[in-house]
Amino acid sequence: MRTLELPGIPKVNRGKVREIFQVDDNHLLIVVTDRISAFDVVLPNTIPHKGKVLNQLSAFWFEQVEHIVPNHVVSTRVEDFPARLKPFRDDLKGRSMLVRKCRPLAVECVVRGYLAGSGWKEYRETGEICGIRLPPGLQEADELPEPIFTPSTKAVTGHDQNITFEQVIELLGSETANAVRDFSLSIYRWARQYARERGIIICDTKFEFGYEDSRLLLIDEVLTPDSSRFWPADEYKPGRPQPSFDKQFIRDYLETLDWDKTPPGPELPEDIVAVSSRRYIEAYRRLTGNELEL
Repeated sequence: MRTLELPGIPKVNRGKVREIFQVDDNHLLIVVTDRISAFDVVLPNTIPHKGKVLNQLSAFWFEQVEHIVPNHVVSTRVEDFPARLKPFRDDLKGRSMLVRKCRPLAVECVVRGYLAGSGWKEYRETGEICGIRLPPGLQEADELPEPIFTPSTKAVTGHDQNITFEQVIELLGSETANAVRDFSLSIYRWARQYARERGIIICDTKFEFGYEDSRLLLIDEVLTPDSSRFWPADEYKPGRPQPSFDKQFIRDYLETLDWDKTPPGPELPEDIVAVSSRRYIEAYRRLTGNELEL
């Protein structure tokens, strides 16, 4: 599925991957497509079953970490959706969730347990990530002494920008800033141990939070291959880029092309698409112990 229209149900947002519909005054429907983005550009291809992996894995994690923080999920079962959504059940099954409408916070809550990506680049240049001083002499993919909270802006277009915790306080206020930092670190620590026991290293991840009235909730997606770096534990070796279950595989392929990372994105070869789909599904299987609902 690349896109979706639900006649009679207004679409209120179309993200890089998700389509969001207004069900009523208090509820939204999030539908996860098979679109793939890299370097903030939506590519022409879709990745088969990707949307179902992201949706079902998020649903799994929302339930698993509910003991740490409440979330916005009402149901992921189309049987539980309002009657006006029933005509679309075949399109929605396995790739949608009914959620409480929240006011999203204007900060991406990133947690890093290992040195990779933009964090590795910033560390090489400054010895810091988001104002946090790290020990000298670390290699790419090294495990950090402790997980760190490295927030960023939430860009509507273009790239997110790393910011300091002091800037988060300016944006959100001290109470909310401390709450999202503490929740983010607690979720990551719990999930990292869970995943490691199942052969996956969670290198880093991002969370989003929002307010339903005065209640702070975990929203959007949680610990998916799109919002995280997943590495196979049995192949982990610091000092180099790691093989992965996430879309880093696609990023690595795109880096071999003569492409300036601006739209339109290049078409992916069939073998890259097929391998990517298998990796997404394998990540789901390893983490949940279940087969994907297709």
